[in-house]
Amino acid sequence: MNRCAITLLILFAFTSYECSSQNHSKALTLAAPEAVGFSATRLARLDSGMSNWVKNNWVNGSVALIARKGKIVFYKSYGYNDPNKREPLDKTGIFRIASQTKAVTTVAVMMLWEEGKFSLDDPVSKFIPSFANQRVLESFNAQDTTYSSVPAKRPVTIRDLLAHTSGIGYPAIGTPEENAIYAKYNVTGGTGTRSLKLSETVSRLGTLPLFFQPGENWKYGLNHDVLGYLVELWSGMSLEDFFARRIFQPLGMKDTYFNVPKEKASRLVNFFESDSAGVIRKQDRFFGGSLDMNYPLQKKDYFSGGGGLSSTIYDYAILLQMLLNGGEYNGVRLLARNTVRMMTTNQIGDLFVNIYGIKSENKFGFGFSIITENGSRLGPSQPGTYAWGGLFGTSYWVDPKEDMFVIIYRQMWGPGVGNTDRQFRPLVYQAIND
Repeated sequence: MNRCAITLLILFAFTSYECSSQNHSKALTLAAPEAVGFSATRLARLDSGMSNWVKNNWVNGSVALIARKGKIVFYKSYGYNDPNKREPLDKTGIFRIASQTKAVTTVAVMMLWEEGKFSLDDPVSKFIPSFANQRVLESFNAQDTTYSSVPAKRPVTIRDLLAHTSGIGYPAIGTPEENAIYAKYNVTGGTGTRSLKLSETVSRLGTLPLFFQPGENWKYGLNHDVLGYLVELWSGMSLEDFFARRIFQPLGMKDTYFNVPKEKASRLVNFFESDSAGVIRKQDRFFGGSLDMNYPLQKKDYFSGGGGLSSTIYDYAILLQMLLNGGEYNGVRLLARNTVRMMTTNQIGDLFVNIYGIKSENKFGFGFSIITENGSRLGPSQPGTYAWGGLFGTSYWVDPKEDMFVIIYRQMWGPGVGNTDRQFRPLVYQAIND
């Protein structure tokens, strides 16, 4: 190859790289499926499938968004926000995203870590004194909720909170021991809480027993509520203000809130439950009536970093595209690319992710599950795909190897949601055509 040809090749490669980088820094845009390696014909299978979910009474409705290479190729809603009135489900509706809040809290924490506010291996007690001299549950008496404990072998660290290896449990959705102890000491899951103070709840949590020695196991717990309070301490502003000023406004996320404003109240999507017979009913309350599902509209100053946000599917798409871009979106950089790499890398070593008694072959990073090489054999997602979801039927995944993320929003509890989950991912991946 002569010198001229080599020079042209280098210039072509450099130009291609520059164009690719610029495309990734821009805002999400709509594109024809074929432009980014999807088949429109095969996407029609997904379209048909999501319509059938409504006809089969699996769900009242759902919204899905697929983006690849910075381009949105699928963004549709199906079904009804009110089946009795035949009111369509609006794809711009505001959904209660519950534990999808955790990804936002993780971003906030890592932004402050980049600013030198703390070290990942700092003990939590350095910032919240009640976490000093923690103890671990040894025995529990269910009859009177008394218990015995032993000293923790080491302090809980910030890294433990991010990776859910702290030993902290989850109120109401944990084991009987967790539920009983947290109820006794008035520690809540945070979502919809109005009568308590976050600072007081987190400080009280620090005095209660852990459910295993720090770093020796993995347990889904209230860790991100503790992290949310730490963001407040490190930044000097409320978690609501930090999210709005440092994340949502810079990225252009205009519909994500702890407190949905009155002028957008009509966009809050209804919540439904279904039974085994496929009967779907709108519900104003959940958790046995303890949670008012209008909580996004009720003014509160208890900001749950683990589950308090409501958002649209498009707003959340912006957040995921920022992560897929390595921390930058539309010219705004929130995180360094190596920080995102850490967040989406196995942080728990040989420990197992165990959700409600089901041991996974996948791992956990900082706020995300991570599909391993071995775990990828169970489904079409590539190794390195990271994901999470919310209790009320919302979920997402990001597949870096495919340069793609996918979000599906439902607002429902019941067996039909599981049916749609089993169909959705294969229907997405079968449409990739390059």
